[in-house]
Amino acid sequence: MKRTGLFFHYQKGERLRDFPGALQGVLARDNVFLYDALYPLKPPSSFDLEPLPLEALYRVHTPQLVAQVRRSGAFEGALFSAAGTVAAAVRIWQGEIDNAFVFTGYGDHHAGSDFFGGGCYFNGAAIAIAELRKRFGAKRFAIVDTDAHHGDGTWDLFEKDSDVLYVCLCQSGFAEENNKVNIPVPWPVNDEEYLELVKREFVTRARAFAPEAIFWNWGYDGTQGEYGDIGLTPRVHARLAMAIKEAADEFCQGRLIVVLCGGSQRGLARLAYSPGRGGAGDGRSAAKTLEFGCCCQGNMSP
Repeated sequence: MKRTGLFFHYQKGERLRDFPGALQGVLARDNVFLYDALYPLKPPSSFDLEPLPLEALYRVHTPQLVAQVRRSGAFEGALFSAAGTVAAAVRIWQGEIDNAFVFTGYGDHHAGSDFFGGGCYFNGAAIAIAELRKRFGAKRFAIVDTDAHHGDGTWDLFEKDSDVLYVCLCQSGFAEENNKVNIPVPWPVNDEEYLELVKREFVTRARAFAPEAIFWNWGYDGTQGEYGDIGLTPRVHARLAMAIKEAADEFCQGRLIVVLCGGSQRGLARLAYSPGRGGAGDGRSAAKTLEFGCCCQGNMSP
């Protein structure tokens, strides 16, 4: 049975309010481990989530951007959000866990080398990749982006890096180059059409690319009623997770790091991703579906 790490930092915000408590059924399993931070009065343990050193940020972002984030009022949350992604990747490489889900307060994919926006301040996946390359000599990675919006920051950071496959499914068009692929998603799109796009455009490419790990920039903002509504139902997320998890199991030893990006509604998040709420057509939520040896889904905090 695969071991899953959940990386979570406590903070104020409506969207995160039900978590991690809403994942109680998942957290009770022997193969699921919670790594957390900013939890008052909790005794220190090996499951603490530590902030990133500045030198790790500077491998990806300019000092000017880091200084801007410091002044934004979001620095601590952005730092722990990225720290969760880095810690997840490192612990996977060390063999402590097999895959991970990172509850971010601030997402990744709109943070580039010298710019940020859209609730993204530091690009945790890019920082994690830099760390894995430095510490373990890893080289090739795949990033799949199913947030409803184009990941301009991730595109910027890896545009010239042919050892990173980036497949972004959104509503913008960009020329394909150096294994950077933007897949325009029709509007509206139904669940079956979207799943087919992911399998055809990402899984097929990733299989040929043979990455050492997959990072998944996952957002639920494309769900019906969300701010990026493209027509998806809450049921699609468990099916997406299973398809991407199966791909990771097939060609990169199950190494999958899910990084939470877009999404806003507390009720929608709990409906779609908490056990026992019937969000996934067969009676399973995404989290319940993914208990069985893969990553667990959660909610985004501001």
